[in-house]
This record gives sequence, C-alpha cells and structure tokens, in this order.
Amino acid sequence: MFNINKQIRKLYTSSILGILSLSGAWVAILASRGFSLAQIGFAETVFHIVSLLFEIPSGALADVIGRKKTLVLSVIMRIISNAIMVASNNFTMVCISIGFCALNYNFASGSDDALAYDSMKSVGKEDYFEKYASNQLIIYRVCEGLSTLAAGLSLALGYKISYLVSIGFAIPQLVVTCSLTEIRVGEVSPHRSIFAEIKKVFAESFRFLKVETKAVILMFTNSLVGAFDVLLLFFLQAKLPEAGIPKWALGLALLIMQTGGVLGARIILHAKKVRYRTIFVIATLVVLGGIAIEHSGLYVLMTLGGFLTALADDALQVRTNTMLQDMFPSEQRATLISIESFTFSVIMIVLSPLAGIFFEWW
Repeated sequence: MFNINKQIRKLYTSSILGILSLSGAWVAILASRGFSLAQIGFAETVFHIVSLLFEIPSGALADVIGRKKTLVLSVIMRIISNAIMVASNNFTMVCISIGFCALNYNFASGSDDALAYDSMKSVGKEDYFEKYASNQLIIYRVCEGLSTLAAGLSLALGYKISYLVSIGFAIPQLVVTCSLTEIRVGEVSPHRSIFAEIKKVFAESFRFLKVETKAVILMFTNSLVGAFDVLLLFFLQAKLPEAGIPKWALGLALLIMQTGGVLGARIILHAKKVRYRTIFVIATLVVLGGIAIEHSGLYVLMTLGGFLTALADDALQVRTNTMLQDMFPSEQRATLISIESFTFSVIMIVLSPLAGIFFEWW
C-alpha cells in the first residue's frame, strides 16, 4: 500500500541532501579565485541560457517517462557539475560546470513538486500542498543558509575540497531518490515514440496556457519578484566584504538573510484570507525596499535588505505555487511548472549581466 507520509519524507530528505554543500557561497568562491563580478554575472547568464533551452523539454520528459526518473537524472547532473568544477582551471570549465548545474536544476524543478502534488492527490490530501511548499522553501533557506554560513570554511579549504564535499552529499541523495514511488497520472501510448508523447504534452500545455491567462500572469509576476531576490542575495556575497564586513561574519550575514525566507514561508500560511493581489503588492514593495537598503553601503543595513527581500519573495512564492498547482492538470503538471521556471530564466538572462555591471559600478 502506498505510504504518502513516507513519500513526502523522502522528498524532504532528497531536498536537504541536494542543497547542503560547502559550495553554497559559489559567488564568493569564484570571486576568491580572481573572477570579476562581470564574469560571475556572465556565468549566471550561462546557467539561465542552458535552463532556457532544457527547462521545458525536461518537464515534458518528466510527464512522459515519470517524475522519479528525471529526479534521478537531476542528481546525476549535480555530480557531473561538481566533478567538472573540481577539475576546472579556467573560466570556460567553470561555465561548463554551471551548465550541468542548470541541468541539475532543470530535471528537478518540474518533477519534485509534480510528484509531491500528485502523490497527495492520489490519496485525497491536496490541501496539504501549501504546507509542503512552505516546508520545502524553509528547507531550501535553512540548508542554503548553513551552506553559505560555511563560506569562510569553503574559502579556507579551497574550491576543490568544497565541491568534493558536495559530491559526498549527492551520493546518498541519489540513493534516496531511487527509492521514491512513481505516481503515474496519464497513459503513454505504446504506438507512439517518446518524442511524439513529448510533442503531445507540449501541445496540451500551451493549449492550457492559452485559455488560462491567469496562470500566465501568476508565472510572470512570481518570476520577476524572485529574480530581484536571487540577484540581490547573489551579489551581496561579494558586496558585503567590500562594505567592510569582517570575514568571520560573512557566513552569519548570509544565514540571517536566508532566515528571512523561512519567516516569509511561515507567515503566508497564516494569511489564507488575504487576496493574492494584496500579497503581491506588499511583497513587491518590500523587495524594492530591500534593494534600496542594500545601497546604503552599511553591511548591517545591507544584511537587513537581503533579509526583507527573501521574506517577501518566499511568502509570495508559496502562495503562487499553491494557486498554480490547483490550476494545473496532472498530465502536464511537470511541463507547466517547467514553463514557469522558463519564464524565470528569460528574466534572469536579461537581468543577470545588467545586475553584475550595476553592482560592480555602484
């Protein structure tokens, strides 16, 4: 008999192992290796170009061959990415590693939430998804915070050891992922090839979006706010030392910023009666306020700006994600989640290099 609680615990465990590393402060690591903020911004652009190319196809593949299989592929991409970074001795190899890191993200981004929601749906517990989404964001923020808290240790040990440790976390993650239970939500015709099935999923997904314009608006607004949050937290890793923060306090400051997301993911669970439009306006204003505070040049206030931005972003993301999951048909769920990630990548491709130049100039 299918055990939903065991399935969810495995998904949580996979997330924890997938985020924990000594390479969480990768911007600081690249900066310590002598790469400029403009190069780091370009590397971020490479991530989103690869994501742009493979995000939607990976989601469609998950809907056709199964979400569990693409989650396994995701972990394999992570191991390859870290191995290349260990061997990297130039910027080209760094960008290749970043590309595989994007594939790690691609294969997981549509699959994990789709598997979780349809697992809950199979036992009539869809209402639990908002709490699940909140818990996953908290896991992300806490583990990301712990990883960046080790920024000083990462810089002391060197990038090679840091990325080898990441491989060490990926191996048990692969074991856990392989033990997940697949939930089939549609029939795959034995008379059609995988490519024909993927084409069918594509067509049905875009047909859905053509009718459900509200879903398109939700995807775009959530991605735009999230892009500002991600860029601010990325570049604060390099800007805080320039503002004079002590080396021992850098990891602590990054952890404090991540706790803002934890608070936001929890607060939103107590705002079920607040309209989405109101939440969006408040979140946007808080994010813009956080960015403004970052430009004070005072590392304490800059940390506060990152904290507020993460809080607003995660609160909005939990509500948006829940609304979208309730709207998406199960047969195209992973594909549609991937289309949202595709939207985020398009926005980031435009903003990443501009932000790198802007933060270096400011």
